[in-house]
Amino acid sequence: MSLKEKYTVQSIPNSQCKEWLLKKHYAKRIPSISFAFGLYNENMILQGICTYGMPCRRYNEGGNIFDNKIKVPTYELNRLVVNDGMEKNTLSYFVAQTLKLLPKPICLVSYADPNNGHHGYIYQATNWIYTGVAESGGKSFDWILNGKYLHGRNMTTEYVKELCKDKYDANKNLYDNFENIGGEIKSQDGKYRYFQFLGDKKFVAEMKKQMKYEIKPYPKGDNKRYDSSYKPTVQTVLF
Repeated sequence: MSLKEKYTVQSIPNSQCKEWLLKKHYAKRIPSISFAFGLYNENMILQGICTYGMPCRRYNEGGNIFDNKIKVPTYELNRLVVNDGMEKNTLSYFVAQTLKLLPKPICLVSYADPNNGHHGYIYQATNWIYTGVAESGGKSFDWILNGKYLHGRNMTTEYVKELCKDKYDANKNLYDNFENIGGEIKSQDGKYRYFQFLGDKKFVAEMKKQMKYEIKPYPKGDNKRYDSSYKPTVQTVLF
């Protein structure tokens, strides 16, 4: 049975993504979601999700991407997760089908995180454009406490106060307080940045022509699998 015969891809409510994002995806948080898609097997049971949301502010409407101020709706593919044990090429098939369902014209950006052992092979398999390592952002650190990695977006003053409890020192900064309780902060490598342009041939050609970033060879290396063994509540297709 081919992937097309076995799996169906369709839009799903954002609410159906919650358990997958909080308990199965390694980031353990819910991002901005503008479009959500589900991968269903032949029994119409949900096997994976893919979400797209608003990108960083500087990319809104294609800002800082194109030379001649092309304005085009721009979104980030920000989450992709499926159950363990899926057939080879299922992820690339899933992504390819979501691209067909998105409104057009559209500009997409996504990132592969080498800090988590990813190179973006799914984007390479679905013909995204690779433009090198993205500029470092304010959350480009690993926060490690008692051998556990904490997500940088969660490291607010309030959260560090909670971690430190009575050891919190208001005269010290966030980083010093975290290290004072045995935490370790490591600088991360930049993420691999990919773009995808969708629309009619003329508009796609114009977007590629006006893109500010240089197209570079795809990065290669060994991927590291993260633990996605959590089994979400069985969800069948909703009508």
